[in-house]
Amino acid sequence: MLIREATEKDWPSIWPFFRTIVTAGETFTYPTDLEEDQAQGWWLLEEPNRTVVAVDDTGAVLGTAKMNRNHMGNGSHISSASYMVAPEHSGRGVGRALCEHTLDWAREAGYRAMQFNAVVETNTNAMKLYRSLGFEIIGTLPEGFRHPEHGYVGLHIMHKSL
Repeated sequence: MLIREATEKDWPSIWPFFRTIVTAGETFTYPTDLEEDQAQGWWLLEEPNRTVVAVDDTGAVLGTAKMNRNHMGNGSHISSASYMVAPEHSGRGVGRALCEHTLDWAREAGYRAMQFNAVVETNTNAMKLYRSLGFEIIGTLPEGFRHPEHGYVGLHIMHKSL
């Protein structure tokens, strides 16, 4: 697997699984009826932020990550990131590779920590991955997310010092 910069040419490969994940309404706070143009603008970030794709030997996109400054001004030393893995490639280490990549990026860019602002508490696979990489839950917004199956569930704020 290779992780490289995402380009606009990758969007047609990202959009189908992006749409599937967002429409399911289980893990992201994006509107479930998000239009493609708006989604692309929210996901494909410009420098100094960054968006990458994980690709296989044939160049097929397996997943994607975006990484960015979490706050502005005097909080701009904290980074954040988001990840999406094509469902057919789930459980094969793509998410872990992307997460490790974003942590390396944040360290190299001089960030002091990475913070996830909204990890849905029922997203157990993500929670397990993040904890295995040293993230801790530093707070939970009770009933901060309306899950289509579980109803109102908590949104965790997770943090890792770099």
